[in-house]
Amino acid sequence: MKNLKTTQDIARQVTEIGRRARSASHELMGLGPEQKNKILNFMADSLEKLREQIRAENLIDLEEAKEKGLTDAMVDRLDLNEERLNSMIQGVRDIAALPDPVGRVLKSWKKENGLEFNKTSVPIGVIGMIYESRPNVTADAAALCLKASNAIILRGGSEALRSNRAIADAMLEGGREAGLPAYALQLIPVRSRDAVTNLITMDQYVDLIIPRGGEGLIRAVAENATVPVLKHYKGVCHVFVDRNADLSKALEITINAKCQRPGVCNAAETLLVDQSIANDWLPVVAGALRERHVELRGCDKSTGIVPDMNRATEEDWYTEYLDLILSVKIVDGIEEAVDHINRYGSGHSDAVVTEDPEHQDYFGKRVDSAAVYINASTRFTDGAEFGMGAEIGISTDRLHARGPVALEELTTYKYVVTGQGQIKE
Repeated sequence: MKNLKTTQDIARQVTEIGRRARSASHELMGLGPEQKNKILNFMADSLEKLREQIRAENLIDLEEAKEKGLTDAMVDRLDLNEERLNSMIQGVRDIAALPDPVGRVLKSWKKENGLEFNKTSVPIGVIGMIYESRPNVTADAAALCLKASNAIILRGGSEALRSNRAIADAMLEGGREAGLPAYALQLIPVRSRDAVTNLITMDQYVDLIIPRGGEGLIRAVAENATVPVLKHYKGVCHVFVDRNADLSKALEITINAKCQRPGVCNAAETLLVDQSIANDWLPVVAGALRERHVELRGCDKSTGIVPDMNRATEEDWYTEYLDLILSVKIVDGIEEAVDHINRYGSGHSDAVVTEDPEHQDYFGKRVDSAAVYINASTRFTDGAEFGMGAEIGISTDRLHARGPVALEELTTYKYVVTGQGQIKE
């Protein structure tokens, strides 16, 4: 009975959070751009003022994460060091400085009967954000949703509860001073998974769920939600080095895509190499990657050229390692490379290195991914790098958003029709 009571209590608590968020979303619709920007800048000021408290709570989360044996990649995502704190705070200010996405007239026309039609951007309403590890997501998601006039319900991972609470409290302190509507930003304060179950089935109050984390979390949310879900399951990203590549570019791009930060979704997991250059170039890139402690798992042809490379299995081609591990496959030209990417990839981010314009065009048109790169690292799939400010996540869905999900993707539209007394006959 005790567990049942606890489950019921959590359900009531989350339902009340949802009800309050719906009410707050209606108030947010009435805020103009200047008011929202003031709120966001006050939030950034408060984060700066309370940064030492935020870092102190984060250090407790980090210590507990290590004691529980979380992976190095998970611990890295959890770490809110000084650089990331600075970036998080600046990100809120950057979002405030962006054009307001709400109230834009997307299309307008007039009918012969005199009716004027305006297709206008509006907030989605109430957004539920479910995420793991990265506490900076708390600030990014809140700032983006509020800029787009959406109420936001945050449910971070249990491993980052103290960090998330400290960030949310700081933002609320600043936001209230600047006129933030009550309950426009709420953090679910319990660790129980029952809270997630309640949130993702609360379609009377929540309009969109955005899960951000490991494949297991995202699949569980997508399979059980009654609220629409915007998702990407994993980032199995590729770099293909074409026979007409500038090999110095190829080396730098491959190293950056794999090693710059291996524990994130836009890091490369598979290297594809055209067979005409493999004998000469593969040992070079393998040596450079080994110097950076990357484990290589190759196909039969790859291990024939670099014998001490581990043998890849079929499962490796589907795997998001989030670690210093890279699958390597030699392919017979760009057609086989594209076929491999479309078969094994996750539709996230994929790159080709080539100086051949026809191959650039072929790759750009045929690779079915949210972001396709020509002679650049996959690591640029990020809202800030795209010039969108921060982003709330990367979508590999096709509806309603794809790629970095930023301000425009956090709006929908409605039709405002103006007449002079017209009636339908």
